[in-house]
Amino acid sequence: MPTMIRSVSPTLSALLLGASALWPLQAQAFFGDDEARKAIIDLRQKVDANRQVGDAAATEAREGQAVTRRSLLDLANQLEQLRAEIARLRGQNEQLSREVSELQRQQKDVQTGLDERLRQVEPLRITHDGLNFTAAPNEKRDFDAAMEVLRRSEFEAAATAYAAFLRRYPDSGYTPSSLYWLGNAQYASRAYKEAIESHRRLVTQFPAHLRTPEAMLAMANSQVELKETRAARRTLEELVKAHPESEAAAAGRERLARLR
Repeated sequence: MPTMIRSVSPTLSALLLGASALWPLQAQAFFGDDEARKAIIDLRQKVDANRQVGDAAATEAREGQAVTRRSLLDLANQLEQLRAEIARLRGQNEQLSREVSELQRQQKDVQTGLDERLRQVEPLRITHDGLNFTAAPNEKRDFDAAMEVLRRSEFEAAATAYAAFLRRYPDSGYTPSSLYWLGNAQYASRAYKEAIESHRRLVTQFPAHLRTPEAMLAMANSQVELKETRAARRTLEELVKAHPESEAAAAGRERLARLR
């Protein structure tokens, strides 16, 4: 072999020497490409894995957004339902308030009407001409009405009103006063006989009434108008005897002096 190598020409030796020098470089280039490809593949796999992770995250985000939108939509619907329910309840409350107000008004009207009816029938405590008694509201109203007619100097109408009152309320506490004012109205109407009768009823039935002395004096005046002087004198004498301290008795004494 050494003989053969030594017999190789210089040119071939140079070629062989060059090839042996290039072989490590070619091998290095060959193995370097494999590592690069492997690195690229690894990188691509990582990119793909990251893309998958990103896609999954994006999908999850979209699904989460969809869930959020549905939740918001459901919440909006619930809020709208609550608003509608609140509006309905508010309407019911307003209706109930109106009904309660109407019931309260009706109750007040009923109570007012009841009070008015009670006032119409419930006896009143009256103090009149020195007497204390009870009278029905319409009884007091009718007496006051007769007095108002008398104050207007409508004597015949007043006499009619007092006579009607005495018939309507025969047991009234206003009876003695009604008899007195009836006699005065009759006297003013020149119905002297009727006036004497009215005043005599007062004197006979209510001898202790504070109007009795005045009624006796009025009787004497009516008798004088009828030219019944003797009867008038007896009436005045009875007045002075029965009620000596009264103002009517003082006037009666003066009248007696003139009649004599």
